[in-house]
Amino acid sequence: MNEKRNSFSSTLGFVLAAAGSAVGLGNIWRFPYLAAKDGGGLFLVVYIILALTFGYTLMLSEVSIGRKTKQSCLTAYGTLNKKSGWIGIFASVVPFMILPYYAIIGGWVLKYAVAFTVGQGTAAAEDGYFAGFITSQFSPIVFDLIFLGATAFIIYRGVNKGIEAISKVLMPALLIVVVGIAIFAVTIKGSDGRTGLQGLKVLLVPDLTGMTLKDIFIVVLDAMGQLFYSISVAMGIMVTYGSYFKDDSNLVKSVNQIEFFDTLVAFLAGVMVIPPVFAFMGRETMESTAGPSLMFVALPKVFAEMGAIGNIVGAVFFIMVLFAALTSCISILEAVVASLIDKFGWSRKKATLIETAIAMVLGVVICLGYNLLYFELKLPNGGTAQILDLFDYISNNLLMPIVAIGTCILVGWILKPKTIIDEATKNGERFGRKHLFIVMVKFITPVLLFVLLLGSLGVYKKLGLM
Repeated sequence: MNEKRNSFSSTLGFVLAAAGSAVGLGNIWRFPYLAAKDGGGLFLVVYIILALTFGYTLMLSEVSIGRKTKQSCLTAYGTLNKKSGWIGIFASVVPFMILPYYAIIGGWVLKYAVAFTVGQGTAAAEDGYFAGFITSQFSPIVFDLIFLGATAFIIYRGVNKGIEAISKVLMPALLIVVVGIAIFAVTIKGSDGRTGLQGLKVLLVPDLTGMTLKDIFIVVLDAMGQLFYSISVAMGIMVTYGSYFKDDSNLVKSVNQIEFFDTLVAFLAGVMVIPPVFAFMGRETMESTAGPSLMFVALPKVFAEMGAIGNIVGAVFFIMVLFAALTSCISILEAVVASLIDKFGWSRKKATLIETAIAMVLGVVICLGYNLLYFELKLPNGGTAQILDLFDYISNNLLMPIVAIGTCILVGWILKPKTIIDEATKNGERFGRKHLFIVMVKFITPVLLFVLLLGSLGVYKKLGLM
């Protein structure tokens, strides 16, 4: 099976596909909020430091595991160490749980992209529009199925004709649009005299006013959580994409490029979002709005405030977000499909159709969780959840840290870091952060992940640290 395994035709194809996976909704609707809330430039500095150490360690490990074994996540870990097969099982459950609700959110983005494109931006900005849409029984399901169907079609076409081909189109287009919107965002002026340039200062200039050790702890925890959940590690994707990465390509350099691209887009997302929200709605709104409320409630109101040009800006923005959501969803589905192919020997056609059908059924159930099947459940971290939030909490907040900790133990203490270093430098490549990698994977990264897991379990809230 390994001999017939497809590979990305070029290093560029791999980098764009992996970066497309990492650049997702989290970069756009959570990074700007955290940057505004956590002291602007201070959050940026912490985030970049963690990207160069914590994030790099995890990404390099997973891509190397994939290339070394030529297996997807479900079977790769057991191939390296029979007693570590449970990591692969957990890692494959994560994308299986994420796919249904990520496609639903992709459907929400599609709905807004259509609304602004046909000139209904003003209606989309009205109070209750978003809540009315997601609580309706049929419309969210229709958009979910369209988005998931498009994702499945790309996966069905395979690694080269599907994933790589679409990534080479969407990722450059996404970067061009992001840069364009970011430049426009800085130049706008709100009705109260606030400007986008003033909003940019909120993002770039560190604000240490009244900062305590508790506040700094929260900044570090927020930056680490944002990075961890946005770079596509601990969910089988980087292992799977790594298995398609050619042996004669420079793995270290490619991981550096993915890391740079993801951080750049996250920063540009901050430039896109913070200046206009600051200019039209003020700093208080900017620091208190995150997630779906930021993208589907606050930003449409900002576009509506722009007048006639608002529909155009809104349409371009949501089409850009649609690109980001699609490239991420593609990688999520591929992680599951590749696992089914490697584990059970299924054809790509069979694996894609079966997993897509399951995701569609689960997607319908999750959509109905906003109306017919609505309930609220108290989470350990203090939040409340219905079906979508519950899927998100289990996959992101519990399973992903456990998978990442298991990966660090496997690489750092069972296989030893040399296994990954040898794979990453098999063609004689220079590995400038080799000693840092060893220290990070054995000691620092698993400790940081455990700190993150404790936050998900609500420990810091109970201790009064959050």
